[in-house]
Amino acid sequence: MRTADRAAAAYLGLAIGDALGATVEFMLPQEIAARHGVHDKLIGGGWLHLKPGQVTDDTTMSLALGDSILAQGKVDALAAAGAFDTWMHAKPVDIGNTVRRNLLQFRKTGIPEAPYSDHDAGNGAAMRVLPVALATFGQPEDAVRAASRAQAHVTHNCVMSDAACETLVFMVQDALRGAGKNDLLHDHAHPLAARFPEFRFRAVKPSRNPSGYVADTLKAVFQSFFDTDDFRDCLIDVVNRGGDADTTGAIAGMLAGALYGPEEIPEAWLKRLDTVTAGACAMQARALIQLSK
Repeated sequence: MRTADRAAAAYLGLAIGDALGATVEFMLPQEIAARHGVHDKLIGGGWLHLKPGQVTDDTTMSLALGDSILAQGKVDALAAAGAFDTWMHAKPVDIGNTVRRNLLQFRKTGIPEAPYSDHDAGNGAAMRVLPVALATFGQPEDAVRAASRAQAHVTHNCVMSDAACETLVFMVQDALRGAGKNDLLHDHAHPLAARFPEFRFRAVKPSRNPSGYVADTLKAVFQSFFDTDDFRDCLIDVVNRGGDADTTGAIAGMLAGALYGPEEIPEAWLKRLDTVTAGACAMQARALIQLSK
């Protein structure tokens, strides 16, 4: 399978997971079961009252970041901050508190790096790492880490966020190379949990109603990703846990798309995804991979 095809599947997977999860964001699993049975369709709604197939900030921030990378020919912190600020000016359907606070700080100072804070360990930087993974594909590890932090620190300057973002970037890149699920488990997920026990996801209670804390997010994503065998089951499992389901869905979709490729994405989901978003994701994925060569 071509790298560009896996990259496009990762981007479409992110958008599909975002749209699927947004319907049940902030709901408890028992509430989801009572209202939907098993939630497995792109029907919109939710607390944001979305149209079927419409995405949230997870996807639109990723696209804004990707546009800035393509315009600069590289990951650039100031360009990313400017792109995020423009995105916020356009009144997105949703925006996280940490993102908003630190983008307002950027407007005042022009400095594209938020002050360090252990409290900024949310998932807002991790949800948008895919363009970095694609644009730095094949680059040395130190360069990849620097690029990941450049975009992340615009809004989330925190060691926990950095660890999550970099782990996801390297997992996506290895999946694009054709690595198997066990490789991703032993080379990336387990080492992350060994360094930061907060990310442990094996031999712990299944993560239900995961919060926006990045360790809760990745715990839920990893449990679903590693304990299912295809794209569809992975996304259904993670979004039916409720909580911050648009983001857990987006990150799981990104990983599953890169791992399983475009053939495994259900046609029904692709058809329901907003067509403008789907086209932008596929086009940007291929352009970013081309940039990395």
